[in-house]
Amino acid sequence: MTLNRDAAWALVTEWTRSESLRKHMLAVEAAVRGYARHFGEDEEAWGVVALLHDFDYERHPDAEHHPFEGVAMLKGLGYPEWVTRAILSHADYSGVARESRLEKVLYACDEMSGFVTAAALVRPSKSVLDLESSSVVKRMKDKAFAKAVSRDDLRRGADDLGLPLDEHIGNVIRFLRERADALGLRGTL
Repeated sequence: MTLNRDAAWALVTEWTRSESLRKHMLAVEAAVRGYARHFGEDEEAWGVVALLHDFDYERHPDAEHHPFEGVAMLKGLGYPEWVTRAILSHADYSGVARESRLEKVLYACDEMSGFVTAAALVRPSKSVLDLESSSVVKRMKDKAFAKAVSRDDLRRGADDLGLPLDEHIGNVIRFLRERADALGLRGTL
């Protein structure tokens, strides 16, 4: 099967009505695509995996079903095992260990993309374009800010990539800047 972004986006829009959840998947896609370029990997394939990682979440938000229901559907559509394995591995509770570079990148970019987005949206400019890594690190220290996001997961993602936390944050910011308009992160700039 050849991975196709248009087909992946059609699944996302069919299964997900929430604009914020769609933008989350687009943000993770942007970050994972950036890392694919950085590591010399297949940007299109990695981007499709990232785009699809949460497509079933709106219908199945509980750990009993997400991402298992979506993966079952993808398998039925003929998606390869490395795609479905990567999607399973982004959920700690799935029992699928992260082994490949793609699996580690997807995990590292999932929560960090959301956290960086939140940090950008509380700025006076509401923009990722003037967001710096140090501001995100400062927000991580504020336990009341985006309190549902595990700071340990954010750190673990960077560690799994073998990168210092501030470098990983800087990379994600840079990759999201490339898609600022599509992600609604240009703000007033």
